[in-house]
Amino acid sequence: MGLSLGLCGGLLIERSFSFASRKADSIYSGAREVSVDAYEPILSTSNEAAPPIPVVGAPPPPHPYNPGFSRAITLLSAVVLCASIAVVAWLSFDVPRVDRVPDAERALSHMVGRLMDLEEGLKTLPVWEQFLYEVTMGSDANDRAQAIDWYRELAEESPDPFVDLHLAILEGEAGRLQDIQQKVSRWGRQSEPYPLFARFLQAGYVEPHVSPAHAFDLQAHLAEQSISGWFYSRLATRIAERSGDRPLLATIEASSQQRAAALLWRSRAFAALELALMVVGLLVLVCWVWRGKRTAMFRVGSAELPPLWAGRLGAGVLLRGGAVGALLTVAFLYAAIDYPSLRVLAVPLSNLPLLALAYYHLLRPQRQTFWGGFGLRIEPRHLGQLGLAVLAVVAGGLVGEWVMGRIAEPLNLVSHWTEWFDADLVWGAPPTLAVSLMEYVLFAPVFEELAFRGLLFGVLRRRFQWWPAAMLSAALFALAHGYGLIGFLSVFWSGLIWAWAYERTGSLWPGMIGHAINNLLVCLSVMALLRT
Repeated sequence: MGLSLGLCGGLLIERSFSFASRKADSIYSGAREVSVDAYEPILSTSNEAAPPIPVVGAPPPPHPYNPGFSRAITLLSAVVLCASIAVVAWLSFDVPRVDRVPDAERALSHMVGRLMDLEEGLKTLPVWEQFLYEVTMGSDANDRAQAIDWYRELAEESPDPFVDLHLAILEGEAGRLQDIQQKVSRWGRQSEPYPLFARFLQAGYVEPHVSPAHAFDLQAHLAEQSISGWFYSRLATRIAERSGDRPLLATIEASSQQRAAALLWRSRAFAALELALMVVGLLVLVCWVWRGKRTAMFRVGSAELPPLWAGRLGAGVLLRGGAVGALLTVAFLYAAIDYPSLRVLAVPLSNLPLLALAYYHLLRPQRQTFWGGFGLRIEPRHLGQLGLAVLAVVAGGLVGEWVMGRIAEPLNLVSHWTEWFDADLVWGAPPTLAVSLMEYVLFAPVFEELAFRGLLFGVLRRRFQWWPAAMLSAALFALAHGYGLIGFLSVFWSGLIWAWAYERTGSLWPGMIGHAINNLLVCLSVMALLRT
């Protein structure tokens, strides 16, 4: 499906520029060939040519080309692009994170309840499987501590009293009885419903025994509250245990086991999928690294790195195309308020001006096609190698994620829940879900790889060796997502892997497909845990 979309996009671009390409051929047909040992001509942003300077590891473009970019327009484009980056940074650091999720109270209750249900299910597994889950996914104690921190953050922003009750249940289940006693004392002097909540906590976590009559009354009141799932089960269980209500305990236990069983089945299937991808991909990756210095076993495309076009010209194209794309993105997102289905068009249409400029000013003057310039034309005999390269790329990303998770856990570094919770994936109707999946799994990988690896990494690769070029492009790629530290590191690592794949294979396809699989795994993990 991604290949078909790419072919259609390429035909559209080539037809759009058919007249321009014929004119370019007549202009450059007599262009003088330049020695590859010469310096790269640095193209100014005006009509006057700039003196050449040495370039690290990059030959000059074989066909010199000066588009005569206006410095004023280039500067204006840089201002617009910087302003859009500043807005993303402001939203990331100034706007409270819980404000970015619609109905944050419902979202966090649903998410934490599902996580706790899954933990209860994991406790029923054999010891060896529990150990395997702890090694790969982390301990449940850390998950509960994170949930308490998230609820405390939400309680500072939300006036909803049930946020306070959910937090108290989490603290009670974590054994923080001092916090519970303080809440019981304080809530007893507040207005309703806090005195009733204090009675729930008193009976569930403070008093060792509760009379059956009192427990029956509390259970009746609890059933009328807006509390469900794991939170209801745990509080009702605690009260039933202290009153000796065995029939109610059996009913609650059966309901909890039913919820946990469904989540456990999904979790096992997803873990098996990731483990299979990691093991098979690691074998390919080891073979690639071991033999890669002596053979071109995964060279599947024809992209030149460093690219043939001049670095400063590429920077000018990036600034201009990026500025137009930023303005179009804002327009589409504003329109999507009234027409949500238009959101799916934001990614492809906001990137088309950048790709059109790249084709006209970077690829066509060097007599390259859109497919050849980015290594997107794959011969049938290379499809097997492409598949192996994709497995290696996916495995590299998964292994990096696992290592970062194991390092971050003892340091109490976690990604915030608002960074990966998506209401459309969790509660969206089928058409909304389809739009979200198309955006995340199809459009984002294709256009982000073209922009960040094909163009940004290519511009930097004209000036630098692989490591600095890959790190700079990966850092900008991670910053553009607006995540916290753990999210930044995760996206940064992915950017490095996909830049490495582009350099070694000569094609953006391994990065595009690996990017799509990575996004699909994230979407599936959210849907498996949270979607009903």
